[in-house]
Amino acid sequence: MNLPAVPPGIRLLGITGAPGVGKTTVATALRLPVVPMDGFHYADVELVRRGLRDRKGAPETFDAEGYAALLARVRAGEPDVVAPMFERALEQPIAGAIAVPATGTVVTEGNYLLLDEPRWRVVREQLDVVWHLHVDDGVRRERLVARHVEFGKTPAEARAWVARVDDANAALVEVAAARADVVVELSEARPRTPPASRR
Repeated sequence: MNLPAVPPGIRLLGITGAPGVGKTTVATALRLPVVPMDGFHYADVELVRRGLRDRKGAPETFDAEGYAALLARVRAGEPDVVAPMFERALEQPIAGAIAVPATGTVVTEGNYLLLDEPRWRVVREQLDVVWHLHVDDGVRRERLVARHVEFGKTPAEARAWVARVDDANAALVEVAAARADVVVELSEARPRTPPASRR
């Protein structure tokens, strides 16, 4: 995997991209501490209360404000920051699961780091640099179907969920790509700089 160099001396590197693009794989390959956006999923009980259970994974199904607040603590170098994680086997967030170091570069990865909405702009403001990952849509959809099947959906249910939910979310993410510092074409394994400002 040919990735751009992590800029020296930064505190928070964001990695974003559509569902199934390989964000977690890239973040892991960097061998740096990772705070995943997915830890800020609302739990199913809250999604049901809000009438959002059938849209799980959409921007409004995350605690963006809580995510931004934790990133601000990380940026400030607070000691003893502990982030939540998302447990795919349970399909639920788990609080207090990831200890975040008070110094050095930390990676955060998730779909909506560049979304141009007020509650997500606050997230972007905490990040020094954001990479947007891109891969062929066919490859990305195959990965998503396989993931959904692995965690309990039938192949038909998985394909329907990808078409109805994941693809709609992917469209939002791709619109925001122009705000990235670097776009990484994983299919071509080489980065390019987008034409527009990162903010």
